[in-house]
Amino acid sequence: MEMDTIIFDVDDTLYDQALPFKITYKKLFDQPLTEAELNQLYTVSRKHSDVLFDKWEAGEIPVQELQIRRMTQACEEFGIAITEQKALEFQNAYVKEQRKIVLFDEVKQLLDDLYQQNKQLAVLTNGETDHQSMKIKQLNLTNWIPAEHLFISGAIGYAKPKQEVFNVLEDQLQLDTRKTIYIGDSFHHDIVGAKKAGWQAIWMNHRKRDMPESSYKPDLEVHSAKELYEALSRCNRL
Repeated sequence: MEMDTIIFDVDDTLYDQALPFKITYKKLFDQPLTEAELNQLYTVSRKHSDVLFDKWEAGEIPVQELQIRRMTQACEEFGIAITEQKALEFQNAYVKEQRKIVLFDEVKQLLDDLYQQNKQLAVLTNGETDHQSMKIKQLNLTNWIPAEHLFISGAIGYAKPKQEVFNVLEDQLQLDTRKTIYIGDSFHHDIVGAKKAGWQAIWMNHRKRDMPESSYKPDLEVHSAKELYEALSRCNRL
């Protein structure tokens, strides 16, 4: 894989998104779950979130409905009683925990290395501008990535996997798509979107999801931040 530009997703790619979710669950729910069950609940909530995000992005539902339904629908699958008010309480507490997120250790090392090698770095993340900006600030991403290279779908007006959002980055960053790598955890939004755009794509599949049936495949699949660091380090030495 050739790489001049490396572009990252944020949620569950640069940091462990399940950690604030699990902390929030333990604070608000009396029904105990094992660590494995908590991971499963998180994964199910993200499945519902992805579907609902597309509806929100299309203007079909308000953001508060997205926030409520992704949690109520996930809990229903687990037989956990939850009201809409409880789901909103969960959302508010979850956001507070997200203000404590930190980069995966190996991601920090990777960013250090790529920055020192003068690689062009950028972020492309789906979500509301203020909310995603909060996470970007908490992760201190401007230590490595210029502010003008931080792209949020809410500010652009298009969201992954729509090709318009990838076109915006191609224009603004003057990308050579053959030497551009996109790294993300969502097969539908990240991998399919990037491959349709003609970019190289690495699937950060540390949740070890099954690969969906698709004519688009990642150039590489990794299962941890350590694997990601090692893979890009090997690519850079070729």
